Amino acid sequence: MKIPKMQWVVAALLFLATMINYADRLALAVVSVDLRREFAMDERDYSHVVTLFMIAYAIMYAGSGYLVDRLGTKRGFAIFIFTWSMAQMMHALAVGKWSLGACRFALGLAEPGNWPAAAKAVAEWFPASKRALGVGIFNAGSSMGSALAPPVVAWLTLSYGWRSAFVFTGSLGLVWLALWLLLYSPPHTNRWLRREEYEELKDHVRPPVETRAASRGSLDWKKIISMRACYSLILARFFTDPVIYFVIFWLPEYLRKERGFDLAMVGKYAWVPFIFGDIGYVAGGWLSGRLMQAGWSLPKARKRVMLLGAMFMPAAILAPMVPTAELAIAATCFMALGHALWVANLQTLPTDLFKASEVGTATGFTGMGGAIGGVIATLGTGYLVSNFSYAPVFWISGCMHPLAIGIVYWLLPDRYFD
Repeated sequence: MKIPKMQWVVAALLFLATMINYADRLALAVVSVDLRREFAMDERDYSHVVTLFMIAYAIMYAGSGYLVDRLGTKRGFAIFIFTWSMAQMMHALAVGKWSLGACRFALGLAEPGNWPAAAKAVAEWFPASKRALGVGIFNAGSSMGSALAPPVVAWLTLSYGWRSAFVFTGSLGLVWLALWLLLYSPPHTNRWLRREEYEELKDHVRPPVETRAASRGSLDWKKIISMRACYSLILARFFTDPVIYFVIFWLPEYLRKERGFDLAMVGKYAWVPFIFGDIGYVAGGWLSGRLMQAGWSLPKARKRVMLLGAMFMPAAILAPMVPTAELAIAATCFMALGHALWVANLQTLPTDLFKASEVGTATGFTGMGGAIGGVIATLGTGYLVSNFSYAPVFWISGCMHPLAIGIVYWLLPDRYFD
């Protein structure tokens, strides 16, 4: 039996994996006030728990890309989603700050594998003109997971207690894993792919580079991290990834502390910005491909959409200044939209700039830069909101993408894409 439009089935699997990934990590933010009350934690304690996740995330992001390149897309992705799903369910056994922190650390070690594995799958299944759309689709899963987590986790918590929310969200990954093992392999070896679809794809996608080449030692990670393309993208993500981490981990806290929301209201409204993120991810990927079809060069198309995304981000500065919670959420919607336009193309650049055998490793290193920025930003956020307010955090968030687009234009002129 053959499955029609297998390329888009793969895109849907990647979307669902990323959705589960973000639902798992956001569950803590939704119930953070209740957990802090039960475990006698203040906001600094919460920032320490979140930081443990980010430290593990930073450590493993680079390593996960290297492992995916060595193990291959199918096995690498399977190992990571199994591990993070088990870590998520272990949260239900937490009894205090440090056991909760240990669970977050374990989750942080496993969750980064989603991105290099998904980027590698996109490189195997999508031609250059559709690659940003593929990246945009799987990244849209992050916004969908972030949108679904508040109402689902809030309902489960109110109905069955917060521990049930972690068991439920973690178990979703195991269901996905069964589908992945059944359906995924690259186009050249996929038994579900129709012959006519394979003929259309085979000359336009990169051939899979499986474990054999990497295991012989042909993967030189030191060379990859020293390349201008790699360290430029590390810098860009160092400055901009913390912005979306702030929205994910701190928006429910902000709404409850500064805007008077209770848990039910968080479940009802905190998902809205992430719908705009979904729109931005897909639109950003589609738009750069459309510009290429209209005759724009690949680097110009990618960077122009990133510039457009960066132009939305100063709206973040308005969030703590506006008089109502509705307007604050609206400003956050602009943040989510702009960041999504940015990410759909920024995370595609490793597939444009590196060999197929290096995509996972390069993606891992660039994500490591974002995670390190996230560690610093999370600690800084905990300090600022405990001693001052959320206003300086929103101000900083509004400035990071305009700074980063300048870095990209400066360090990655178009000639580096040849």
